[in-house]
Amino acid sequence: MTDLRHAPNHAPHKARRLTLRHMSRKHFHFQSRWSPANWRPGHWIIGGIALLLSALAGVVIPTFANATRHEPTTYTTLALDLPQRPAGGEADPTIGAWGLGNDGEPDWRIVTVRAGQSLSDVFREQGFGPTELQRALDSQDDASALRRIRPGQEFAFAVDADGNLAAMRFERGDSARVVLRFGADGVREAVEERAVERRTHVAHGVVTRSLFYAGEQAGLSDAMVLKLANAFGYDIDFAQDLREGDSFSVVYDDVYREGERLRDGDIIAATFINQGKRYTAIRYTNAAGETLFYDEAGRALRRSFLRTPVEFTRISSVFSTGRMHPVLGYMRAHKGVDYAAPTGTPIRAAGEGKVVFRGWKSGYGNFVMIQHNSQISTAYGHLSRFANIGVGQRVSQGQTIGYVGMTGLATGPHLHYEFRVNGAHRNPLTVTLPPAEPLPASQLAQFRQKTAPMLAQLKRVDDLRQAPAKG
Repeated sequence: MTDLRHAPNHAPHKARRLTLRHMSRKHFHFQSRWSPANWRPGHWIIGGIALLLSALAGVVIPTFANATRHEPTTYTTLALDLPQRPAGGEADPTIGAWGLGNDGEPDWRIVTVRAGQSLSDVFREQGFGPTELQRALDSQDDASALRRIRPGQEFAFAVDADGNLAAMRFERGDSARVVLRFGADGVREAVEERAVERRTHVAHGVVTRSLFYAGEQAGLSDAMVLKLANAFGYDIDFAQDLREGDSFSVVYDDVYREGERLRDGDIIAATFINQGKRYTAIRYTNAAGETLFYDEAGRALRRSFLRTPVEFTRISSVFSTGRMHPVLGYMRAHKGVDYAAPTGTPIRAAGEGKVVFRGWKSGYGNFVMIQHNSQISTAYGHLSRFANIGVGQRVSQGQTIGYVGMTGLATGPHLHYEFRVNGAHRNPLTVTLPPAEPLPASQLAQFRQKTAPMLAQLKRVDDLRQAPAKG
């Protein structure tokens, strides 16, 4: 009997031989097929082309390699005499002292004004003393552009090799750039006129969440929304009268300087539909030089008094003969209207008049009272602080007299506003305000001629919005 455990296994060797044989056959088939002895005319053509390409590669590649190779270059330096300066010519002492950039301009250091800063603060932060500031101020016939600076405004400074102020640049209005050069002999001024243009836009919005949201959806900035509200502020109380579905159309402009947007412009004309009633405001400069908003009949929208003396917000408490006082805890007449607003919101004088009280007054906290004529006065309470006004000073309508706060008996920041006639309190929301007089007949024809294009543009916007959508 044969022991299969020790019998040689020839199967793997046989399989290996078969595989090698198969590969040899394939290899042989390839060689026999492509052997020159078996070539056909087509094969000879392909071979000739391959041989030609190989020969060309042998010529082109070395040539290209030589072309891209950098050989050492030898330079020769020649000494040349500089031309002589013309006789009597004086060199500009500021040349070379400014730290000029690659473009030949001063190496300007740009500074942006922060809230609460004065120009003195800016100079001190840049390491310049009060002497340089005074020299800059003294160089100006009208230094208001330097004395009345605002947050976001830019100033540029250049220093000399010793770190001293050599030049200063700032904007004077929208169209003038001023450069002051400081030298031992004084301060020299150069003024560059800059191209300014106004671009007109048209927007339409529908109130849903708020007027600000509607303005944002229409492409208006918050500042332009406030201008829109101020234009209609004599007729519409935006804290109380605004309703969902109210709409507006507005023609306004932006200010561009040298092709770049500089700032918001003005409301040119607008319509506002509030609770189904249509109001129109058209910007127009009358014969006296006053720029006001008028309705289509030529009657100024400006009234003797603002309906709301604070930028529109919500009413937290209305005029009432009996109200539970939130601090005292008992019934008490509320002889004004409370406008809830963030601390620091500007408060405006409701009308032109004279300040007769400014100070602390029991539950009112910081308090201001303005006498407008022999019968009417207005009062403003709970101010966080006062504006730059004093007793006996006359204020104009819309002038800031203070800022919203919660001084006195108050549970949150708000303005308490009162309207008094002969000392008696009246409801500011319902009191009848006398309308303004219309333009005289001599100006009315010119008013209609100048405002006709604005009204036509507003009408086109309204018609476009009211046109039924095509299916």
